[in-house]
Amino acid sequence: MPGAILSIQSHVVFGHVGNSAAVFALQRLGFEVWPIHTVQFSSHAGYPGWRGRAFEAGLIDECVAGLQAIHALEKCAAALTGYIGKRDIGEAALRAVAAVRAASPEAVWACDPVIGDVGRGVYVAPGIAEFFRDRALPQADIVTPNAFELEYLTGLAPRPALAALLRRGPKVVLATSLRLEDTPADELDLAVADCSGAWRLRTPLLPISVHGAGDLMSALFLAHWLDTRSAPDALARAAASVYGIVAATAVLQATELALIPAQRELESPSRRFTPEPL
Repeated sequence: MPGAILSIQSHVVFGHVGNSAAVFALQRLGFEVWPIHTVQFSSHAGYPGWRGRAFEAGLIDECVAGLQAIHALEKCAAALTGYIGKRDIGEAALRAVAAVRAASPEAVWACDPVIGDVGRGVYVAPGIAEFFRDRALPQADIVTPNAFELEYLTGLAPRPALAALLRRGPKVVLATSLRLEDTPADELDLAVADCSGAWRLRTPLLPISVHGAGDLMSALFLAHWLDTRSAPDALARAAASVYGIVAATAVLQATELALIPAQRELESPSRRFTPEPL
């Protein structure tokens, strides 16, 4: 039975982003998941008229203290963090990770540094991008930036940026939504690097843009890395599932990830991809 995962990120009532994507996917793979929500929104903020609020950092501290009181953190294999909403929530997330590591020294922290995206730029509140760059990344074991975040955090092109982030402290860097110099127009690259090397995985570019795919990718990569301790294997498994779910979303012409209708893709992806050395 795999250890539990403490997942600290956003939650939406409608749709599948943040914990609303990660929790179900991880549970479907057999992980016990303990979600702590940094925000609760009616939907992701791309919808007109969305409502909701960011929670206070103290709520995270209280929830973690409660887990400590019942010695639950000793069973924790990993912490997963994503969208934080406010900088003080990020500091609370750091305290939560420290508590997990104190109780379970082998536990790892997978940090998705949610900052912005190509075409939108930085979309988080002031101070959050700097928090990820200066406070979170040096302490994380796994980081999963998208193409925009990879460049923002390093100021470098994708290939040297992977190595630059590894030198900052993480053991594994997964970069998503990449357009490398040789990426065909109808395809998309993902890349992963650790101390043993770097690999690229290429998938067809699907005719859809949907929120939550990056959150799902981060969660699945962590799950498969915990299972295999292999960066390229975890990349291959996670990418296959995410591709299958996004492809199903396109077929259904859905506005949100078809996570429930296509949930079989989490365990048995309909299409596989093979990483190659980068």
